[in-house]
Amino acid sequence: MYLIDRILNRIQKLEQKSFGELGLRERQHLQEWLAYNPEALGEELLIIQKEFDKFSDTNERLDLLALDKSGNIVVIENKLDDTGRDVTWQVQKYASYCATLTKEQIRSIYQQYLDRQGLNEEAESNLADFFNLEYDEITLNQRQTQRIMMVAANFRKEVTSTVLWLLDFNIRIQCFKTTPFVLGDQLFLTLEQIIPTKDTEEFVISMAQKTKEEITTQEGLKSRHHIRMEFWNKLLPLLKGKTPIFQSTSATKDHWVSSGGTGISGLVYSFTVTKSYAGVSLTFAKSNKDENKLLYDELIKYRDSIEREFGRTLKWERLDDKISSRVGFYVSGVSIFNREDWDKMLDFLPTDMIKLERAMRKPLVGIKRNTKITDDSQVDLIPAINDNDTTVIAPPVQSPN
Repeated sequence: MYLIDRILNRIQKLEQKSFGELGLRERQHLQEWLAYNPEALGEELLIIQKEFDKFSDTNERLDLLALDKSGNIVVIENKLDDTGRDVTWQVQKYASYCATLTKEQIRSIYQQYLDRQGLNEEAESNLADFFNLEYDEITLNQRQTQRIMMVAANFRKEVTSTVLWLLDFNIRIQCFKTTPFVLGDQLFLTLEQIIPTKDTEEFVISMAQKTKEEITTQEGLKSRHHIRMEFWNKLLPLLKGKTPIFQSTSATKDHWVSSGGTGISGLVYSFTVTKSYAGVSLTFAKSNKDENKLLYDELIKYRDSIEREFGRTLKWERLDDKISSRVGFYVSGVSIFNREDWDKMLDFLPTDMIKLERAMRKPLVGIKRNTKITDDSQVDLIPAINDNDTTVIAPPVQSPN
């Protein structure tokens, strides 16, 4: 690995080191790096446990347990400078132990991890956010979908030979070569997938995806999709001609449906319907987290006037640990899957959305006026313009506490 010096137009070689030479340890260092940055393994993973040792009738302990975006269990085993001879047998045992984990057991394992980390978070909610589905719709750890990832600086020949053989049987196993480098006081780390190579990975994954999904789950999803489509087709026509938003929006199979019309790119109005509540919201859905928080912070300055216009107290969610933010009003005790609730939902949802859009209209004009928006990737605050244009609401003065 080389460092590019753009001023001198030269490259400087970094010194390759072993983990042992640097005094780095598996659990204290490599494991923690991957636990907090699982994307280093080339995809979005949700770490649900570290040092997991709750297998029946054994005291064995796996390094990291994760879920991928398809709901598959991912066993991650870390070695430092050498894999040893038995790592493939070790990870296969772990995968076989995990193959029996139920959805509820996985949720419980993840909740224990969150509690142990001191995070005041709910596993069920985090899983719903990760998969962008309602929790009841999520399918986890289906048969023959378990995956294995091994991370080490050097893989012995007997290990790579075994891994290549397992791949022929559609065992989803990957090897990542990790190498530390030094430049002065700085440490660098590379992670490179060496098995399967990138040009063959798609084929291996496609073979694993041929496993049939459970019939009951598939039928359940189809039923939910049909119900939502039917509900949206009843709701959306109720907005025709009554509000500038949702005039050309089509029904979807999702539990939410959105529309623009805010005047600011990336800010959308949304209906949400679930098994336990329904509501309306303004969502800050730009791709850049900082821009969403900046616009949210500007909007909340108008909170009193917005809620006065809407007529009810709204739920303001900055969501500091997430990219998006939102402001909404929700009614609990109703279910999209209970048709007896539909009349009530079809009554308050259109009314609340119309009121929300009206309450947000002038504040959003004020925010757009008082921010310089060049495109969807840049939002800069500029001083508010003091003039006689009374159509723009200035942010209210904050009274001292």
